[in-house]
Amino acid sequence: MRRLVALMLLVGASAQSAVAAPPLEVQPVRIADLKAVFATVEPVDRTLARSRIAGTVAELLVDEGSRVAEGQPLARVSDPKLDREKAAIEAQIRALEAQRRLAATELERARELRSRQAIPQARLDEAESAFQVVEGNLAAKRAELALLEERIAEGRVLAPRAGRILSVRVTAGTFVLPGEPVAELAVERYLLRARLPERHARFVRPGDRVRIGPRGLGPGEPVGEGRIVMVYPELEGGRVVVDIEADGLGDYFVGERARIEIEAGAREVFLLPPDYVGNRYGVDFVRLEDGREVVVQRGLTRDGRIEILAGLRAGDRLLPPETGR
Repeated sequence: MRRLVALMLLVGASAQSAVAAPPLEVQPVRIADLKAVFATVEPVDRTLARSRIAGTVAELLVDEGSRVAEGQPLARVSDPKLDREKAAIEAQIRALEAQRRLAATELERARELRSRQAIPQARLDEAESAFQVVEGNLAAKRAELALLEERIAEGRVLAPRAGRILSVRVTAGTFVLPGEPVAELAVERYLLRARLPERHARFVRPGDRVRIGPRGLGPGEPVGEGRIVMVYPELEGGRVVVDIEADGLGDYFVGERARIEIEAGAREVFLLPPDYVGNRYGVDFVRLEDGREVVVQRGLTRDGRIEILAGLRAGDRLLPPETGR
């Protein structure tokens, strides 16, 4: 009996607490009209790594998706003719070095003989001239070798910027010409590019905030924010193109889609605390102060409050749905 009395008192206290809950008078508020659209991850810049000499691709050092630093070798182009020219010039340099040693010996002997008046001055002048000619020829060949080695070094295809390899356009053994693309890179800085219906063009401005949805196009709350940095002045297929800058896009795939919410004007809605919105058999409803239940259409959740799209009028006074249970 005592348990029954205690239970009745508890129920009565709960009912009194519920009845005592203050009614909530609803008024429309003006909020930004968020439109859900899809954007794609795009690099700020794309660039091509090109071959600087004609030859055969002897070695590929990267694959699609590889991250590279500026100046990093991506491939090596080899021209057998250059290697043969280098071998020929090196042989000529060795011959000239031998001639230089001989001319230096002849010059030293001529100077010694001239000091003893054993040969005329003309003979010494001839030895000095011969040595200088050999020295000049040797310097010219060394410069020619350095130039050839620079041309061979140009066979290395280097990354023009730091970034990620999007595509490799050649395979090992492919013959390439000077200026022919070997790989395409996405510069290591990404943005979101969205194409909005033409009717939204007058609402978007650089600097507007954008909410970015969860990766993988799945349901859930936004995972980050970005801002519009560029609104292109030309429409594409009846759509306005905007670029959105956001953090954390470095590990996204180029071309990956992301759901975003972008401001496109403003509208009036009712915003309610979650405690004032009930759900029964999958139907959302609110309870008026006079006890009537009204079916409402739920929208997005904004800052912990539920957006009500239809079913309420300005001035309606609400009680929590538990009041009538």
